[in-house]
Amino acid sequence: MRWTYLPPLLVYFAAGVSGLTSVVSAFFVKDYLDLTAAFIAGLGFWAGLPWILKLPLGHLVDLFWRWKALLILLGAGLIALSLLILYAMVSRPDEMRAILPLGTWFVIAILLSPSGYAIQDVVADAMTVEAVPRTDDTGRTFTEAESRVMHTTMQTLGRIAIISGFVSVAAVNIWIFADTEALPRAARLDLYARVYLIALAIPVISVSGVVFHTLFQRREAAKGRPQERADGETEVDWKILGGGLVFAVLSVVLGTSGLAYSQEIVFAVSLAIILYLIRQLLKNLKPEAARVLIGTAVIIFVFRAVPLPGPGLTWFEIDELRFDEQFLSILSLITALLALAGLVILRPLMAHRSIAYIVVLLTIAAGILSLPNIGLYYGVHHWTAAQTGGIVDARFIAILDTAIESPLGQIAMVPMLAWIARNAPPELKATFFAVMASFTNMALSASSLGTKYLNKIFVVSRASVDPVSGAPFSASDYSQLGQLLVVVAVISVAVPLLVVLVVQSSPYRTSE
Repeated sequence: MRWTYLPPLLVYFAAGVSGLTSVVSAFFVKDYLDLTAAFIAGLGFWAGLPWILKLPLGHLVDLFWRWKALLILLGAGLIALSLLILYAMVSRPDEMRAILPLGTWFVIAILLSPSGYAIQDVVADAMTVEAVPRTDDTGRTFTEAESRVMHTTMQTLGRIAIISGFVSVAAVNIWIFADTEALPRAARLDLYARVYLIALAIPVISVSGVVFHTLFQRREAAKGRPQERADGETEVDWKILGGGLVFAVLSVVLGTSGLAYSQEIVFAVSLAIILYLIRQLLKNLKPEAARVLIGTAVIIFVFRAVPLPGPGLTWFEIDELRFDEQFLSILSLITALLALAGLVILRPLMAHRSIAYIVVLLTIAAGILSLPNIGLYYGVHHWTAAQTGGIVDARFIAILDTAIESPLGQIAMVPMLAWIARNAPPELKATFFAVMASFTNMALSASSLGTKYLNKIFVVSRASVDPVSGAPFSASDYSQLGQLLVVVAVISVAVPLLVVLVVQSSPYRTSE
């Protein structure tokens, strides 16, 4: 750990603290918003678009590196606005509904928040490169092996900072939701509103990262060291900026048009733009390095593109398994703590094993770890509880499954981020981070689309009521959830393994 690592780590930590509102949002959406599982999965697609807009944002960060603090402040403002909207929805639903439907306000808030986090993440990614020194205290230039270890460590610390944020807020949620089972609806909504107000600390944390960065830069200047990057000025790439602008305009126009296949059109066009931009960037790399990056990116893309069960699984756990806010917070805490330990323990694996190896490991693990959720749906906890005197019940199985799964989920992206940090041209670090991150984030958009399609085929619904009157919106129906879980598990294992086999048998084979 070096003090120069602290500024980007604070920005990452703020992203982790965003999980403070996840439990509240899950319960509020389930109980009080009349939104289908397919709609929520589709909303995940639109919420992922700001992360794809890291394309122009990354290049703008390279171009206007001196004013990166303004971008952090812009992101903080968007996050704060999103939280204030959610607070008003919970605390004053009638007043908000008089302006726009609550579902519309929720969509606006969900789109504002990732926009702010994406802007801040672009700056933080570039700051991680600047945070790693090139020479030691004696002026000796670090070897490639030493640089690789430090960059891997920096990226690992970035994931640790995010997960540390998860740990902090999970612990806070456990305390907040203690003894809330018998709370009436009005008191529960007041509690949800307070959580959204507490969450306003998130943008304050991210802004503090820029403050520390400025202080460290001034200290370096006092020692006679340059404050700005010594790699030269970045030239404007109008193809990247133009492509990003086309993508942004297209997304807004189609997103507000009401077209039946607007998401699919945005996905296809934006993927074509990103692939074109990647092709332009690869010209800055040696042919061998370009092939490795292509193979690596394809493997990561497919691994992240597999569909998920959607919100129906959480609804089932709340309605049928009686998991309350505090228990879901406990699961979040276990996930975060063990993921934190896993990143530390498995750092040598990430530094010395190939991404293909890691993805195969994670894919097999994901297949195995999908079995407990399938078992819970089909009632395996009733049998295990009867055999163990009530010890191995639904909550025990959920905790065990979470404990095993936690260390693996944060690993896949670290080696790729470290590879970019080591191999991208110095004056285009932020651009490379943004373009490749946009490509892999496109995979999450593909995952959202797949999740939406599956939730249209296997329909899952839950009981919800009006937050003021208590009048019911919908009734619960989990009859098709089991089939959905099985299909998702099969796709999640078969597709990534097949793609790894194909890539590793081609000229794009990666040993990175």
